[in-house]
Amino acid sequence: METVNELLNTLSKDNTPHAGSAGNYSPLTLAYIGDAVFELLVRTHVLSENGNMQAAKLHKKSAAIVCAKAQSEAYFKLLEHLTEDELNTLKRGRNARPHSMAKKTSVAEYLHATGVETLFGYLFLAGETARLKELFQIVISE
Repeated sequence: METVNELLNTLSKDNTPHAGSAGNYSPLTLAYIGDAVFELLVRTHVLSENGNMQAAKLHKKSAAIVCAKAQSEAYFKLLEHLTEDELNTLKRGRNARPHSMAKKTSVAEYLHATGVETLFGYLFLAGETARLKELFQIVISE
């Protein structure tokens, strides 16, 4: 079973654009890929923490971290740990106006979650896997 670190290293090898091009994507495009990156990180983390168990139980644990409410909480946990560039990216995502909203969350929570996904997408596309790992650890810490 690969750890989160091994997963990110594997994904980032020759599969992502150069660092300079990551900022050229729109916030919602960054959130699109960031959503997938965040989900995969969470699933890998949950699996490594819980081992082999029923898929429904794994899903429930993952969904508790990936939902908009939890990502909104992550937004505030990350604020004091971000560089100026990362903070700007987070805010660009938060301020983007998506065409849809989550059904079971407030608009504010959804926008904060979009900011987190934008940041994770940006870092992934920029090849900043070490920083991505560092910020993910902050998100999952109690």
